[in-house]
Amino acid sequence: MSLVSEVAQPRITRLTLADFRSYTRLDVPISGRLVALSGENGAGKTNLLEAISLLAPGRGLRRADMADMARIGGGGGFVVAVDLDTANGPVRLGTALDGQPPSRRCRIDGAPVSSATAFAEYLRIVWLTPTLDGLFTGPAGDRRRFLDRLVLAVDAQHGARVNAFEKAVRGRNRLLEDPAPDRAWLDGLEAEIAEIGVAVAAARKETAERLAGLIAEERDDASPFPFAVLALEGDVEGWIGEGPAVEAEDRYRAALRNGRARDRAAGRTLVGPQASDLVVRHGPKDVPAGRASTGEQKALLVGIVLAHARLVARMSGLAPIVLLDEIAAHLDQRRRAALFEALDRLGGQVFMTGADPALFAELPQSAQIFTVTPGRVEPFSGEG
Repeated sequence: MSLVSEVAQPRITRLTLADFRSYTRLDVPISGRLVALSGENGAGKTNLLEAISLLAPGRGLRRADMADMARIGGGGGFVVAVDLDTANGPVRLGTALDGQPPSRRCRIDGAPVSSATAFAEYLRIVWLTPTLDGLFTGPAGDRRRFLDRLVLAVDAQHGARVNAFEKAVRGRNRLLEDPAPDRAWLDGLEAEIAEIGVAVAAARKETAERLAGLIAEERDDASPFPFAVLALEGDVEGWIGEGPAVEAEDRYRAALRNGRARDRAAGRTLVGPQASDLVVRHGPKDVPAGRASTGEQKALLVGIVLAHARLVARMSGLAPIVLLDEIAAHLDQRRRAALFEALDRLGGQVFMTGADPALFAELPQSAQIFTVTPGRVEPFSGEG
């Protein structure tokens, strides 16, 4: 089902960089809705996607420290800015690392805002990178971070809640190292953990359930991207499903209090959303995603990200900007063609990278292809 007529479709029309990663200065006008970036490994393609990803809450698609994004040999800071075409007219969004000591700053049309969370009024961003290829076979923490990114695309405040929750849990763990901790302090920390933890778990649960529902609603057994069956497993998520949030908080707080000795022995807090897992099954085969072949896992992951983009559009009213790093390299021609068709139907702007421009041969003629070489981005000439 296409959502093109139901949502706004913001588009980046210019990308400007200064001292960001491998780019000293870059100013690229962009006219395409489907944009391909082709170039050899190490040319700087992923750096461009990372720059755009900084316009979403968080640390970008590499989850790198801001200082690591500054160009080696530069002044220690960087600038990333885009001109955005929106339903209400053009707007310029920018983020920079500057000052002494360097700190991150964000601006909308030149006016400072508190963080990149403010950009969510104008655009939403989703992405898929090769680092996610082992998602279904890796540790549960990887899947939680993946789910948090899905939540963040529809709820820009989710990251702040997760950070506050993790800080409170670390505080409790440190307090439990004391053989005779201050009980009033411990009670207060556990009350805070329970309140924030239930909010985090509820946001994850709602997004996972909405995504699972949309996938079931749009299920196509003939699709080259198999449908996924999703479930979020964890104690707190179970309590939320059994009654009001305040009751879940009471049960969580009691579990923390009763588990102090066990958690002290373990050296960490064992119950809570930090121990939950996003369980994914390959729908057509009805097997755990981790048991599917490597190719099937990749196709399953692509299907989830495409469904998530549609969910973001449905929930936010903004067709998201989609960033796909090295997306076509491990797909056969049939799946590539199906992917490009699905991306075209999304209605939002898409940026893709690939080493070989031939990988983008199935893109529609309206697509824009760039050649990326170290420090430069130029329109693809079709030669070579």
